[in-house]
Amino acid sequence: MIELKVAACYKVVPEEQDITVKADKTLNVDKAEWKIGQYDLNAIEAGVQLAEVTGGELVALSAGGQVVDNSKIKKAALSRGLQSLCLVADEALETADCYTTAAALAAAIGKIGGVDLVLCGEGSGDIYAQQVGVVLGEMLGWATLNAVSKITPDGDKLVVERTLENEVEALEVLLPAVISVTTDINKPRIPTLKEIMAAGKKTAVKWSLTDLQLEVSNKTECISTLAPEETDRKRIVIEGDSDENIAEFYEHLRKVL
Repeated sequence: MIELKVAACYKVVPEEQDITVKADKTLNVDKAEWKIGQYDLNAIEAGVQLAEVTGGELVALSAGGQVVDNSKIKKAALSRGLQSLCLVADEALETADCYTTAAALAAAIGKIGGVDLVLCGEGSGDIYAQQVGVVLGEMLGWATLNAVSKITPDGDKLVVERTLENEVEALEVLLPAVISVTTDINKPRIPTLKEIMAAGKKTAVKWSLTDLQLEVSNKTECISTLAPEETDRKRIVIEGDSDENIAEFYEHLRKVL
């Protein structure tokens, strides 16, 4: 079994409960705390588990605006079993789309060097477009898979599983590869106090787009992000589980939908 050098990617997103809705239905994140996206914690944990099995190296990677350089978030990442952290922090990435984000990550992976495997979450905690992993794989020219629920090292390759609707698909993947994992793959561990304290002594490197010799340009434009219209509760309560109750419940749903 070879020692793998793994890069686990994450996105810094606003805390959902801190987001407020303005009168015009736009979202306000001015008072929101920032955190590692929930889905990306599964990618980090998958990387930690692989490093424990193979004895390899695990580095975390994030690209975005200057918020990715937040000391609290860096410590939160490094306390989860990572050896080091690489950041691409640039104002030009404040409104980056999936293509631009993938381009920044690809450039950073090239600068890190020697990476065998890139892990991504199934989607970001804010946009959830599920595109960065597959676009990144295409840019690198590596084998690319999404919706992976299990990863097992096997010599110089990986055996992965994808849980489909009625079956489990098992695939052999040659390295290097980019894999996006689902939340079913693991349960992210909670860092101990010792791990949190040790995080401050680990290496964190920050690059700008200039450092990476990269010019970026979004391929898509976000026209608007609006909260859905609120609807009043119907306050219909159906007690019981008889066929008549189920039929009544269905009829109410049919009228609404």
